[in-house]
Amino acid sequence: MPAFDWTSLLRTPAFEATALLLGLVVGSFANVCIHRLPRDTEPATGPFAVVIDLWRQILSVVHPPSHCPRCGQPIRAWDNVPVLSWLALRGRCRSCRAPIAWRYPAVEAANGALWLVLAVTRGPGGQTLVAMLLVSALLVLSLIDLEHQLLPDAITLPGTAAGIAASFLPGSPVVPLESALAAAGGWLAFAVVAFAWKKLRRIDALGEGDWKMAAMLGSFLGWERLLLNVLLASASGALVGAVALLTRRGGWRSKLPLGTFLGVAGIAMVLWGDTLLVRYRELSVSLADGLFAAYRGLFGG
Repeated sequence: MPAFDWTSLLRTPAFEATALLLGLVVGSFANVCIHRLPRDTEPATGPFAVVIDLWRQILSVVHPPSHCPRCGQPIRAWDNVPVLSWLALRGRCRSCRAPIAWRYPAVEAANGALWLVLAVTRGPGGQTLVAMLLVSALLVLSLIDLEHQLLPDAITLPGTAAGIAASFLPGSPVVPLESALAAAGGWLAFAVVAFAWKKLRRIDALGEGDWKMAAMLGSFLGWERLLLNVLLASASGALVGAVALLTRRGGWRSKLPLGTFLGVAGIAMVLWGDTLLVRYRELSVSLADGLFAAYRGLFGG
């Protein structure tokens, strides 16, 4: 007699609705991270500087309680309902009527939509929860890097550890060894590129935050999906850079937030990774066959 599948009890519309609501709530917390993490104090010094900075970043997210950045008034619970409160208040603080940026409900809605899509396409399970938390982290990193060109250790370092830990769960797309090696390989590859570019061009092409984000992505995705993630991010960045040049909104030395492109590509890999990987393999085989045919046509054999 086959074992009873307890997750079948969750396969109801209530699961999708719950995922949407939780996604909206986590999106509200994501806004807190986006607002507070880049505004941390000056970096610590000494042998425990990394640990101290990491602790400060984490503490800044949970304390003090949510408040209006202009008047300092605490935000009441009924004014902190994702999306709905912003609409009810018409995008303004209840106390001082200062405008509240549209980014806040947009992030909440985007995160809720991502969690809903994952709930519908994957169903209940441990790996679904892992994917939900990963896309939320990537959303936060993408928006912070877009605005501040910064990728906080408070997300990338625990994120890498979480990715390796998740590889031990049933249904993981990567085994623990591949997760650890892909994390180390992603960090090392980005570090080597940054070091080489610094030596050749005297320019900081990749910040250490990019190295750590590559490690985090590798720990969740594995080496093959990480390579495709980097390829998609690089292609997207090149396209945006070309458009900026053509429209004269940037120059050859303009800095682009690589973390943003890595994050958006990472979200795409979480949602459609299997399909993208199949298409990538098919394209690679077609290109290889085309090059081989061209070689034979030119040189014979």
